[in-house]
Amino acid sequence: MKNNNWMNLVCLLLSILSGNAQLINRAVDFNQDQFKNVQIAYSKTTSIVFPYAIKSIDKGSSDILMQKAKGVENILLLKAAKQNFIQTNITVVTADSRLYVFVLNFDEVCPDLNIKADNSAIVNNDILFSLDNENQKKIEQYSKLALLKKKKIGGLKRSRFDINLSVNGIFIHQDVLYFRLVLGNTSKINYDIDQLRFFIRDQRKSKRTASQEIEIVPLFSTSSSMLIPDKSEVNLVYALSKFTIPEKKYLTIQLIEKDGGRQLEIDIKNNDLIDLDVLNSF
Repeated sequence: MKNNNWMNLVCLLLSILSGNAQLINRAVDFNQDQFKNVQIAYSKTTSIVFPYAIKSIDKGSSDILMQKAKGVENILLLKAAKQNFIQTNITVVTADSRLYVFVLNFDEVCPDLNIKADNSAIVNNDILFSLDNENQKKIEQYSKLALLKKKKIGGLKRSRFDINLSVNGIFIHQDVLYFRLVLGNTSKINYDIDQLRFFIRDQRKSKRTASQEIEIVPLFSTSSSMLIPDKSEVNLVYALSKFTIPEKKYLTIQLIEKDGGRQLEIDIKNNDLIDLDVLNSF
């Protein structure tokens, strides 16, 4: 009699567990239908292009290889680390406070090679960033506004080796300065940019005098291109945290060519930052 009771109890538990497993499987199937499916391969790379910079990425399995494309902030590269991996997912948070989820499947024959992240992959629009990141979207918007402003300034330019570097606009909005640059190449040789730096340094003195350089890292740039094609001109804006230039120092903008000797510099004095053009709110 006791054995029968134990058998009945075991059967009841198995029945409950089986029913719960079916409910879980149905819930998983239902949730997967809400996410964007992406097919990736072992021998081919899949790129996902987002409308804003990628701030955070996470993968559900070590069977996936992923990284941001070199030199840009809004393109994610994906590849399978092993063939026929079990279905998994990735989550991506972008600078415009959006959370994207993609379900990844293995397909060596017909993978998705290029995908534009759209509304179908967004699962949340209410991401709260830390104070360092929450204004990223506004900085990008005001950078583009500075790029389109008609007001121009003169006098801040440097030309050498058929390469031109000029600042034709300096703007401010709240705690961010926006420098509008024009990079020109009148030569017949493409100019590959190695670095474009902003730093504060002492006024030029004799070579025997030590000087200190304080580099200012830009918050954002409207262009990620590292090339000035021959016979062309590139307009772009760099956003920097606000600063002032101490007495007897300059702000230097330095353009350095990759594997080349065509280097240019512009020195900006504190007087150049007094009468700034204020960017109006949107």
